[in-house]
Amino acid sequence: MNLQTVRSINSPVAKRSTAAFLIALGTSIAATVASGQQVIPFGDIPATADFSEAAISARGQQKLPDLTYSTWIKRCFRGAQGADIKMVCRTSIEGKSDLGQTILKIDLIEREDAPTARLQIFVPVGNFLQPGVSLNVDQATSLFVPYTICLANGCVAATVPEPNFIRELETGKMLFLQVVNSNVVTVIASMPLDNFEKARQGVAAQIFEQKLEGNWEQTADETNRK
Repeated sequence: MNLQTVRSINSPVAKRSTAAFLIALGTSIAATVASGQQVIPFGDIPATADFSEAAISARGQQKLPDLTYSTWIKRCFRGAQGADIKMVCRTSIEGKSDLGQTILKIDLIEREDAPTARLQIFVPVGNFLQPGVSLNVDQATSLFVPYTICLANGCVAATVPEPNFIRELETGKMLFLQVVNSNVVTVIASMPLDNFEKARQGVAAQIFEQKLEGNWEQTADETNRK
């Protein structure tokens, strides 16, 4: 995950945006779920270490509050000129709140000449970790992505997807993401895939040079001007 796109949680804008998102995902949700059930208050959740899929499903679903999604974009990173370091590229999409805060981010990370890719997802804190993140392409092909780490401003889920799933991303129309919030209610977000293949297969929108000293990350154009 490219953490540069995530603003500091100490900024007033980030605090307001994150607070609004967590209210929507958290225990004070008052909306009626798709099945007609009401969200169960947090205090009514049984003290158990595990929830079955059926138990989670029985608590209903709701849609993620509206986010504005970017188009898919590819950015690549490479070592300083002359260094024997392979290019690493990220094909990414971001979902932002109306205040401009990055709430959701998905990266397909590919290293030049590597046989596999890494799929990485950034979501805010405040979710139930046991179920992980579920991805579905056009409500058909699905992929389970376990959480790997939680930071102060969000949690990261990551996995190595099968090549078939990447092909589904390239040919699909919509990508559906599911998380389970702290109230053990499934929250669903949907984002377009219409330009995913073009972004992934095309020329990178930006190429960054990485150095161990000084300005360790800058675009290739900035490097060439020096």
